[in-house]
Amino acid sequence: MTPARDHLVWDWNGTLLNDLSLVVQATNVAFASAGGPSVTVDEHRVRFRRPIVDYYAEMLGRAIDAEAFGALDRIFHDAYRAGLTSCALADDALAAIAAWPGSQSLLSMWFHDELVPTVHTYGLTPHFARVDGLRATVGGGHKAEWLEKHLAELGLAGESVVLIGDSVDDAHAAESVGARCVLYTGGLSDPAALRATPHPTADTLTEAVTLATRLP
Repeated sequence: MTPARDHLVWDWNGTLLNDLSLVVQATNVAFASAGGPSVTVDEHRVRFRRPIVDYYAEMLGRAIDAEAFGALDRIFHDAYRAGLTSCALADDALAAIAAWPGSQSLLSMWFHDELVPTVHTYGLTPHFARVDGLRATVGGGHKAEWLEKHLAELGLAGESVVLIGDSVDDAHAAESVGARCVLYTGGLSDPAALRATPHPTADTLTEAVTLATRLP
């Protein structure tokens, strides 16, 4: 079946990469460094949002300025890196990638210089026309501007694109460029929050690809 939209942009963290447990673990390391609470996986999925500084401020019970957030972001990423080798791809990631009949690329909000070799380590680089991560020193922002740049580098209009991701921010990014979005409920976000959006949702990545091929 030839999809109406012929290019698929994949999200990485929480979508192709099953790193939910590690993200929560690293988040708790960051919170502990600031005297904050420990969050469970379910709490994190319900309360997490972008910009991440707002999530941190809520959980720590105080305003977080840029300097403080930068320090927390570094602590988070140090803890994340330490555990990354324990993470596997989502169970059906390879099957889902193989099921898409058009071109594909990957856009992550993880740092570009670390993302590219990591994607290569998992053997996925040949599947993607382009792999882009965050080209900044501090993370935590919205995805929309980075998706716009990603598509510009690919020479694609949003109207030809569908994005598969695991967050409402992914949906907002897709909307901002005129792309469609399928939301995956097995990642970092609360499934109920994803199902409350107007976007189609899927419990597996292969189901997400099937839905993506049917989008107008």
